Amino acid sequence: MDAWILKATNLTKRYGPSCLYCTALTGAERSNRCPICGTVIACAKINFVLKQGEVLGIVGESGSGKSTLMQIVNLSLPADDGEVWYRERDKQKQFQEKPVNLLKLDKYTRRAFRNERLGIVHQRPELGLNMKFLVGGNVAEKLLLANWRNVGRIRERTAELMRLTELPPERIDDDPRMFSGGMLQRVQISKALSSNPAVLLLDEVTSGLDLSVQARVLDLIKHLQWELKMTMLLVSHDLGVIKQLASRTMVMKNGWAVESGLTDQILEDPQHPYTQLLVSSAL
Repeated sequence: MDAWILKATNLTKRYGPSCLYCTALTGAERSNRCPICGTVIACAKINFVLKQGEVLGIVGESGSGKSTLMQIVNLSLPADDGEVWYRERDKQKQFQEKPVNLLKLDKYTRRAFRNERLGIVHQRPELGLNMKFLVGGNVAEKLLLANWRNVGRIRERTAELMRLTELPPERIDDDPRMFSGGMLQRVQISKALSSNPAVLLLDEVTSGLDLSVQARVLDLIKHLQWELKMTMLLVSHDLGVIKQLASRTMVMKNGWAVESGLTDQILEDPQHPYTQLLVSSAL
């Protein structure tokens, strides 16, 4: 694990007042809602390690806590407990000796880190894009937040990213509402990649897309990962997406991680009954 870039330890997120009985009366095999105080345990003591250049998949049904986990890693949602450690690499691609706990950063440093080191692609394009901005304006927004100031260079970078994500550069000044769902996901990917992030976060990127469009978006992500050696954290309820993209997988249920390991191993020989149910349902 010497090559890790991101590491989460004991990440926990609760919605509600919490009480002495929450831990005993909730869990993967029970429910994520405490019957005494009504607190919902969205994430409970989640641990994972993300290595440089790796794609880690997080899978589970709706309400399993996977999107909450993604928001915590994206520094857009505070955790009640736990740590997210990040290690920077220098120009010689050597890791820093001392990692940084991202959850302890002040709000200004946290915002700067999110703009410069993280990129996120949401399930719904309107969550990741400003539909009132032009396509180029959406990419420019992230670059400006990452302290780019030269307008000409920003447009060059946007056109470069549009070509990389197979979007026509001549549509840089188009209204995003003129684009299809699949094309909007490509605009989101362009925006997410604009500042050369250390980690790309993918939250249900193919949900709601037609099967043929899903296939093209997945092919694009695979190509980008291969070409850019991008480190990715992928959230999906679709085991087909996980199988295509992720080298390792963690399975979540009711806020808890119930199984983790190599993706092929989990899909071919699942150990936990819930994972077995997910795999059999997908066949």
